[in-house]
Amino acid sequence: MNRPGLPDGKYVVPALVQGLSVLNLFSRETPTLTAPDISTRLGLPRTTVFRLLHTLQLMGFVTREADERTFKLGPALLNRGFAYLASLDLVESAQPILQRLRDETGMSSHMAVRDGQEIVYVARFAARTTVASSVQIGTRFPVHATVMGRMTICDFSDRELSNLFPKEPLPAFSDQTPTTLAALKEILTKDRDAGYAVSQSYFERGVSSVAAPVRDGSGRIVAAVNITSVDSYVQLEDMQGRLKDAVLRTCAEITGQFTGGGAEPALHRPPEPRRGAA
Repeated sequence: MNRPGLPDGKYVVPALVQGLSVLNLFSRETPTLTAPDISTRLGLPRTTVFRLLHTLQLMGFVTREADERTFKLGPALLNRGFAYLASLDLVESAQPILQRLRDETGMSSHMAVRDGQEIVYVARFAARTTVASSVQIGTRFPVHATVMGRMTICDFSDRELSNLFPKEPLPAFSDQTPTTLAALKEILTKDRDAGYAVSQSYFERGVSSVAAPVRDGSGRIVAAVNITSVDSYVQLEDMQGRLKDAVLRTCAEITGQFTGGGAEPALHRPPEPRRGAA
């Protein structure tokens, strides 16, 4: 029989329920726990908790701290969907800034984070026109085939890119999609040097986009922001001029959330050195 408060039923797998219940105990307020803590909170025998933690540690879902008694969430979670728990503050603080970007440009504004070979849209403000973006929060697109995706990996080293895309050819979604790692690297080098990207019909025919990366306090890219419209409603010179500047100001302001507001708009910031290529 399962413990009180835990799911039970004919098709429930008790061990799975127990393992997930252990993970659910961790939160922003409780980032670390000991085995006795977990045993007490879940009402499980310590021997059961020990086996659960040992299994979760082997799979990378939890890691043991230096004191050998304390556990925290591991990279298997933090690199996948549970990473969004850590990005909730980012999304919340970005909301008014993205809304202002939409109002300033008249175009739909979005923010996305990377999850493996895909980006996931985590914030959206649709344009107040009949040509508003149809993208919804939770929508996923391929990293290599979208300018938003490229912004999240433009700082990657050759080794990081090879690890992310171990097989070729890369799937093509338009005649502009890079299908080899070499072609993608060439595009990313230009993205990194510019600090932003402009596209017309790059992923979806008839759709224009301007995108730029969002960084944390250490300079690491944590998200990307873009504005979108249909090609017939926006001129390329505007995309490469005032619209690009608006996106860069927005990204600098969101980045400033990590640095106490100290980030300056990076309209013409020199490119940073690329991390060591393999």
